[in-house]
Amino acid sequence: MVHTAGLPLRSLLSALVLQGAALFHAATASAQTDAAAGYPKQPIKIVVGFAAGGGNDLIARILAQKMGERLGQPTVVENKPGAGAIIGAETVARSAPDGYTLLVAPPSTFCINPAVYGKLSYDPLKDFEYVSIVAWYPFLLSVNAEHPAKSVKELVAWGKANPAKANYASTSALFQLLTELFKMRTGAPFEHIPFKGSNEMMTAILSGQVTMAFVDSGPLMGHVKAGKARVLATSGTKRYVDLPDVPTLAEAGVPDTAVDGWSGLAAPKGTPAAISGKLAAEIAAIMGLKDVKERFAALGVSPGSSSPAEFRSMVEREGALWKSVAKAAAIKLD
Repeated sequence: MVHTAGLPLRSLLSALVLQGAALFHAATASAQTDAAAGYPKQPIKIVVGFAAGGGNDLIARILAQKMGERLGQPTVVENKPGAGAIIGAETVARSAPDGYTLLVAPPSTFCINPAVYGKLSYDPLKDFEYVSIVAWYPFLLSVNAEHPAKSVKELVAWGKANPAKANYASTSALFQLLTELFKMRTGAPFEHIPFKGSNEMMTAILSGQVTMAFVDSGPLMGHVKAGKARVLATSGTKRYVDLPDVPTLAEAGVPDTAVDGWSGLAAPKGTPAAISGKLAAEIAAIMGLKDVKERFAALGVSPGSSSPAEFRSMVEREGALWKSVAKAAAIKLD
């Protein structure tokens, strides 16, 4: 309580303003706490901007099952594929900020789309509240097992010696920008060849139609184990657990290329911070469960968790990186 007796008018007004501000912030904090205390009271929907059966969809379904069990409310996955995951992001951005509509998003949604589209119907930093990282996964630099390059250094040297033959495959802007970053750091002259899907791209690699590609582990590892493809490096900050002898790009002599794949959970802008924090805490607990680790391992991904602030900070850093790469490589999808 602010004591106002005997104060001059100006001081009295200032005291009342301060008292009002204190009451407002106290009421806001109480409302945030109450929102989290009663949450959830109804089913939760997790939107995935990709078709069922893909990596992000499978990650979301494992997460949804565990959230439902722990929070006591059904948690369902709704697929909204199309337009490079833009439709799914739009759906969540325009939803009520009450914690009942969430988005599972990879780098393409929050970092790549803003880099390659001049006009985007959502802003990843203005239209969402960040909850937590959910999973990490590697990008693996791969070639046909018959290719003469046995290392990144040899691949770069081969590309420079055979510029007319040197090319790379990608299935999305994410893999295209990652390869362009690799080219910027090495000077390798690989030309881009786009593909619609991972299976089509892997066929091209195995047949020798393309020289190299960054590939996620799901569509690749079966071919590696069969001796048909070779992994030269991983783009991540550490070695891939299933390929402990394969170096990171940094270890292979390519600096400033450490990029990990990830999936994260976000909510519409305005969702109470207490709800985001509660969800982040639940995710941290879920990702420590033995069966979740085993199910994620079968998908070739690692469980992840973070604070909302850590997730947002990472999106800011990576968004700036990919905008600079897209600009340097003159990549625009509009």
